[in-house]
Amino acid sequence: MNPWIYKYYIEPIVLDSGYNPVNTITWALLLGVFLILISRIFRRMQLRLDDDLLIYTLPYVLAGSSLRVVEDANLVAAPAKYFLITPLIYLLVAVATFVSLVLCRKLFVHYYRAYAAVGVGWTAANLTVLFMSGVEMPWVPLVVISLGGGVTGALYLLRGRLAFLSDRFNLLILLAHMLDASSTYLGVDWLGYSEKHVVPTLLINLTGTALVMYPLKLMVLLPLLYLMEGALREEPSTRTLVRLALLVLGLAPATRNTLRMTLGI
Repeated sequence: MNPWIYKYYIEPIVLDSGYNPVNTITWALLLGVFLILISRIFRRMQLRLDDDLLIYTLPYVLAGSSLRVVEDANLVAAPAKYFLITPLIYLLVAVATFVSLVLCRKLFVHYYRAYAAVGVGWTAANLTVLFMSGVEMPWVPLVVISLGGGVTGALYLLRGRLAFLSDRFNLLILLAHMLDASSTYLGVDWLGYSEKHVVPTLLINLTGTALVMYPLKLMVLLPLLYLMEGALREEPSTRTLVRLALLVLGLAPATRNTLRMTLGI
């Protein structure tokens, strides 16, 4: 195997060593391609891409995040565990989610509820396995939710000046990323964890605190949400897909971080 490919793509998966500039850019590009493919598949199969689907897909985000913690807890041996590490876990969860949606659509009249129920059951199964080993810090979720919810609530007060924050889904995306920032701050600054993403790691090292995650997230998210409201207003399906991607990018790491700290992993 090419040493360059192994160093930048294979080694981070095998050793679970995190991200580097090369694979970060690659996974971002692949995400864009994946979103385009999903949009075309949904259109061809006449599946609706609407805000209801976004809400009912949330359990699968939690399922994927908790499944990632199963690997963090070393409950799965190699080579199977490699499928629970980025980017393979995103592909695994996406395929499972899509299959569940298609099957529920064929089997049930009100298939969204059945689709969500499968995701809830999957999440519950993951959490059952994880919590069997015991809880080290049960207060962590309360702190993360309080911090993330507090920042989001403060920003919501600005909805008079930032009209796009009046949209509940934009607010949900913002909350997801504030929870991610809060879990990173708590883990890095107070509990001795480390950040694995390239840009956050650089900024945390420069500033000496993971509090930098809050302005970093807001500097990216607020302009993006504002632009998305205008540019994608006439493309509701594309807007829903982008919203779902943004939600996953915030809620997935927030859930994983919080579970890891709660379980002491």
